[in-house]
Amino acid sequence: MVSIKTKEEIEKINIAGTVVYNVLELMKTSIKPGITTEKLNEIADKYIRDNKCTPSFLNYDGYPKSVCISINDEVVHGIPGKRKIKTGDIVKVDVGACYKGYHADSARTYIVGKTTNEIKALVEDTERALYKGLSVIKEGIKLNEVSKAIESVAKEKGYGVIRELTGHGIGTVVHEDPYIFNYENDESELILKEGMTLAIEPMFSLKKRYIWMLEDGWTITTQDGSVAAHFEHTIVVTKEGYKILTGEW
Repeated sequence: MVSIKTKEEIEKINIAGTVVYNVLELMKTSIKPGITTEKLNEIADKYIRDNKCTPSFLNYDGYPKSVCISINDEVVHGIPGKRKIKTGDIVKVDVGACYKGYHADSARTYIVGKTTNEIKALVEDTERALYKGLSVIKEGIKLNEVSKAIESVAKEKGYGVIRELTGHGIGTVVHEDPYIFNYENDESELILKEGMTLAIEPMFSLKKRYIWMLEDGWTITTQDGSVAAHFEHTIVVTKEGYKILTGEW
């Protein structure tokens, strides 16, 4: 069941979302060659806790860290550790924060130094897909319209749309109904209503869409080793459109 949030609930999600936004801004300046992903996790964890929130992901279904950091062919759920960032890495950081029982969730992809024009385009296009999906949101439309808008960007360039991973509702738990697919489908017949809070998150791979999970039980990578990109915002549906609750970059 998809819940409709009250004004007070939305405000709590927005407070958590502001903290998430600031963490991702911190990542923009902290991600550089030589820093470990564990150190990035520590920076994020400290900021979240210093600002009256708790990390949404820590211990969620047993996840052992406060943020997810996925590099190059890793799509999502990379576990921070001893790995050092290198020039040319494509780093995806997914952050969740909880304020007084309400969660916000957002992700960005960062290019460390220089990369190829092809990979740069993938990153830019995945971000563009996020905003294209957002652009159609308003009360009364079918959720599938969001999925179609996101997929249209991937179709332009022939990117792989990761089908097993989706956006989602969000509120008192990180993942609420509905699932939000990044491709046109027959399952997204839900009509959007004012007050629904959603996490929209396109995930594209440079080549094929197929993925698998590493032995750590969390990290998802592309099967063909191609680079992946990931962007995400938490939003609330309004009568005329939407409001981003995780800050605009």
